[in-house]
Amino acid sequence: MPNRRHGFIGVYPIGVILSGLLLAGQTAYAAPPAAKAPAAPRSDARPDPVANIAYLALVQKRVLPQSFLDQPPEDEGVQGARLGLADNITTGRFIHQAYHLEEALEPDADAVVAAFRKLAGQGYRAFVTDVPADLLLRLADLPEAKDATLLDATSTDDALRGDQCRRNVLHLLPSRAMLADALMQYLTIKNWRDILLVAGPNPEDKLYADALRKSARKFRLKIVADKPWTYDPGARRTDTGHYAIGAEVARFTQGLKYDVLVVADEGDNFGDDLGYRATDPRPVAGTQGLVPAAWARPFEQWGATQLQARFLKQAGRWMTERDYGAWMAVRALGEAATRGGSVEGAAMTAYLRKPEFELAAFKGARLSFRAWDGQLRQPVLLADARSLVSVSPQPGFLHETSELDTLGPDQPETTCHL
Repeated sequence: MPNRRHGFIGVYPIGVILSGLLLAGQTAYAAPPAAKAPAAPRSDARPDPVANIAYLALVQKRVLPQSFLDQPPEDEGVQGARLGLADNITTGRFIHQAYHLEEALEPDADAVVAAFRKLAGQGYRAFVTDVPADLLLRLADLPEAKDATLLDATSTDDALRGDQCRRNVLHLLPSRAMLADALMQYLTIKNWRDILLVAGPNPEDKLYADALRKSARKFRLKIVADKPWTYDPGARRTDTGHYAIGAEVARFTQGLKYDVLVVADEGDNFGDDLGYRATDPRPVAGTQGLVPAAWARPFEQWGATQLQARFLKQAGRWMTERDYGAWMAVRALGEAATRGGSVEGAAMTAYLRKPEFELAAFKGARLSFRAWDGQLRQPVLLADARSLVSVSPQPGFLHETSELDTLGPDQPETTCHL
């Protein structure tokens, strides 16, 4: 899902940076991407064993259509992996474990497949991926991937956690179903029970809208109107473009009674135009307005300011969801190596799936992978561009084993059969 809403580039307030640096237990920033920091000398003079991690990405030029503001950075994703590497190196110094991140940033799908095969042939078993869903499945089904683990750092597709799941794939970011459930839980506790759902024409918009419909039924909320957005916003940059859009949104919402307008516009084509222009004043949520997300620019709780400040120092910009997913993937492998006591690829990735595996990711909870679909269970933030509004699961939504499993398909509901 695009991250423009929480991926702004800007100058971080000096007070926030200082407060982040003063947090107890801050991990020191280690330098360059793939460099291995020196560990304390071993008494037997042997080199530290190395955990080899591959970062595999399909490089695509992404330009958001809505405006020229806050375009996606070209190094999105890989900067998160580099910060995860720096954190792993810091921990590894004390227990004589070293880490290496091999970056393969490829221009097309065939080049990604070739890079995967080459790295697998060199002995890599842990792959952090930033690729589309169809290419992820192509990689997972390769003969060379049989003994590998692919940590999907950036996709939100429900099908990858459902009937198209793969045993050798783990997912770091919340799925669309988890994002939708996080939002619907909040609407439930606010008693905003009547929803106007507006969906864009792109395939991703339709997938997100479908997740919202299922979640609304799950939490017994009513979609009073389900309308596709068909207006061509091409004239927004003309001198009177704002008048035309305002009139269109007013017509689009006229005569409807609802508590909240929920929008599915993953490509940022029109969603920001809906705020302040409806016939009746109502909040906007979904892909714009109040956005459920894995990570958000205004998020500062549970020590998150520390991570925000360190990422800003390294990359010179704000951390996005894709960066956060890649950071979690590399850190998860570091945790597995530390707790499991081995940097060997197969042992490290096997530990990820053990019940005792936990990842601390600045969300006030220990995260772990669901055995039934490979999804990392985690809280979901609800934020706008300037403030954190809430965090789901919401109070009162209970579960027999983990409240985090109230977000997304629970084990009895899964269509993944590994």
